[in-house]
Amino acid sequence: MWQSNKGENEGDLVYPDAGFASKVIRGFGKAEARFIPTIMRTKPITIEDLRGVFAVPPLARATDVTRSINVEQNESIVRHIVAGGFNRIIYGGNAFLYHIRLNEYATLIEWLANLPDDLWIIPSMGPAYGFAMEQASILRRYQFPCAMMLPSNDPRDAVGLAQGYRDISDAAETRLLLYLKDESSFGADRDAGIDAVARLIQDRICIGIKYAILRSDPTKDEYLFRLLKCLDRRFVISGIGERPAIAHVRYWGLPGFTTGSGCIAPRLSQRLLMACYGKNWHLAEELRAQFIPLEDFRDQFGPAKVLHHATEAAGIAGTGPLPPYVSGLSEEQLGDLASVVARLTQQENSVSVTQ
Repeated sequence: MWQSNKGENEGDLVYPDAGFASKVIRGFGKAEARFIPTIMRTKPITIEDLRGVFAVPPLARATDVTRSINVEQNESIVRHIVAGGFNRIIYGGNAFLYHIRLNEYATLIEWLANLPDDLWIIPSMGPAYGFAMEQASILRRYQFPCAMMLPSNDPRDAVGLAQGYRDISDAAETRLLLYLKDESSFGADRDAGIDAVARLIQDRICIGIKYAILRSDPTKDEYLFRLLKCLDRRFVISGIGERPAIAHVRYWGLPGFTTGSGCIAPRLSQRLLMACYGKNWHLAEELRAQFIPLEDFRDQFGPAKVLHHATEAAGIAGTGPLPPYVSGLSEEQLGDLASVVARLTQQENSVSVTQ
């Protein structure tokens, strides 16, 4: 387990070797400290870093009264993801960060900051402006190269939201990854929203966009077409898992995609991206098809909570209870999910990491 103990000097935190790191952080918590030394990657992000698969895992919790973050089990999840070839990890909606408490956020950020420096770790902020500004005071001490803004459903318009994001970026002293989940993510005026997004990219407030607007046919998307007329497509990653990934890479030229189900089967997800890069569309479709049963189950009962349960069903980690405001699956649903996960796990185990 990743432990935090007192070091030889007052205020030290000691991280014994747990397969990732062994580190003493001097003077943690002292007001005069400008930055807290970390192990994670802190070097700036380039546009080429957006080429790849971004894992979006669940956040394991303990079975105590407060459902505290279970660091040991979360390390198991990260190890599984990394063993499958991923080095980009976003903690966001699948980790239920929409509802995280501020003290829990501090615990999460401290742990993430000490993951290996060959991993690009992206924590999320928000969605509320006030809460994001409070999170910024925690985040800025660790020099994360970027953070993702969770999409807001509160009253907003393009100009106001863009100003808020500039404030948050400045307060956190980091750049942002935007999350477009709906055409109205930047307000009711679609054109003004697209213009605001493009300006945030041009002004280097944001490093890229997680594009997660659902379409019955992802090859036909007028909003995405208009967005890509205003900015370089290399700044936009597909953000809805394997289902639209091929269409987004093949027809729209997007450089990568996010995955929740790929946290169960990272090798398959990585192979899917490589097949797209190699224009082997037949293989890509075969690989995509292996994810669809789990993706269907997630769409039916809730993407994040199904992934939470699926991670435990796959034997990757004990994910523990779900946090409010969501409830767990029924026993019958868990039984059905176990069969779906078993098939995907079997397919994953048949693939070598180098294939």
